[in-house]
Amino acid sequence: MDPLPADRRLGEYLLKECLGEGPVTRTWLAAQESVRRMVLIEELRADRADQADAFLADIRAKAAIDHPLIGSVYEAVAVPGLCFCARELLPGATLEDRLKASEPLKPARLAYFLRRIAEANLYHEARGHATGLFGPAAVHIDDQGVIRLENLAVAGPRAPDQSLRDITCLGNALPTLVADGLPGATRMLTLLAWMRGEQEVPAMDWKSIHGYCQQIELQLADPLPTLAPLTAAVIPKRQIPLLLVSVVVGLGLLGVLVLSLKFAKRAAPPPPRPTLPEAVEIATGLHPTPDGTTEPLRKFLMATHEVTIGQYAKFLEALDVLSKDGRGTLFDHDSQPADKTNHLPDDWASLLDAARAKGTWQDRPVTLDSPVVGVDWWDAAAYAEWKQARLPTQEEWFAALCQGVKAAAALPPGSWQPVTMETPDRTADGVLGLAGSVAEWTRRQAVNPANPLGPRLWVIIGGSYLKPGNGALTREWTDDRLCRRPDLGFRVVFDPK
Repeated sequence: MDPLPADRRLGEYLLKECLGEGPVTRTWLAAQESVRRMVLIEELRADRADQADAFLADIRAKAAIDHPLIGSVYEAVAVPGLCFCARELLPGATLEDRLKASEPLKPARLAYFLRRIAEANLYHEARGHATGLFGPAAVHIDDQGVIRLENLAVAGPRAPDQSLRDITCLGNALPTLVADGLPGATRMLTLLAWMRGEQEVPAMDWKSIHGYCQQIELQLADPLPTLAPLTAAVIPKRQIPLLLVSVVVGLGLLGVLVLSLKFAKRAAPPPPRPTLPEAVEIATGLHPTPDGTTEPLRKFLMATHEVTIGQYAKFLEALDVLSKDGRGTLFDHDSQPADKTNHLPDDWASLLDAARAKGTWQDRPVTLDSPVVGVDWWDAAAYAEWKQARLPTQEEWFAALCQGVKAAAALPPGSWQPVTMETPDRTADGVLGLAGSVAEWTRRQAVNPANPLGPRLWVIIGGSYLKPGNGALTREWTDDRLCRRPDLGFRVVFDPK
């Protein structure tokens, strides 16, 4: 930015700094003294006076924009020897500033910003507005997270490929703004890949982007707070006739008498069946690892049991709905092999039918509460992404085990069984199936301590009904994330929001 050598005014505007100069115009930071606000002044260069008509045509196009997300044009001045406009100075840093500073955004937040960008561009589309190239530099976000977009309208008809041009630009620019490792990251990266046209799906448009961002926001949203019951202080008072009160009270007493006679001999209903908690909190701090060391971990929530057949079936139902619109890969891990085309477990139809009928599968009793098996690492990762969760690391898995038992080796292995309140293979905190039932996929690779010079491999942890091993201390290492077994499942962990 170049400061002015001396004060210069354009009408009531006191020019402060020259922010940039192009082939036709100069852009100034200026103070509008009458209302005491900072504005941007776009001035036609004196040596480009022959471009005045085109310059004013673009200003009129910008001034015609009326959308709360898009910056405003305050006024334009055209007199002999002087042509300029004053427009809104948008607050906050741009997405381009964030890219240069390597400051990623939470996936839910980026989905929100991209949805609002789509709304503004749908406004332009509906009215046939032509605009300059839309990119991260046009998106301003203030300290409160309010998003505003630069007014890029220009004179002339809208090009047929303009939306595709801008969508592709953002798809190429935004991936490094996605905070990796957080819930929703894979979904956002997949959406951006679709915007770039990298996958075999229909070309994205602003309406589709708006819809998918809205889905991601809803999936990652915090649960709504429970509303407090109404009290006498907030219930409006109304005057009710005394006779009407008497009639209502009389009818109410009669109803109570009839119901009491009807149900006098009926037994009281049984108490509600206790249900398993979804997760157990593991606090921030130093925790023991399965290799005999300690490791600092941040707080997380460990699912109390492996993902069940019933839970996984709901995930597949959601994928079926998305697949009808060509978006069945929304939750796929970004490194999933191209030739892996679905997330159906081995022998899924037979397993699900047996579970629904509470029958047998491979000579073992099975219900919808039994752990899902026959899934590979990619299946587990996709389910976790859909669930707004992730797979646990072996250190997190072991920390949850040690928090709930005094001696990890003492936890008795469990056989193949559904997850219920009666499951015996459980810690004091209520975490089930760590020592038996099914072995479980973990999130990342590790070196086998028995071969410290060997490669980092994927870790399968916990005993199973086929491979009880050392119970909860059992670990296996594999280089095959496509591995599927009838005794291999997974559970998820949740990061606090």
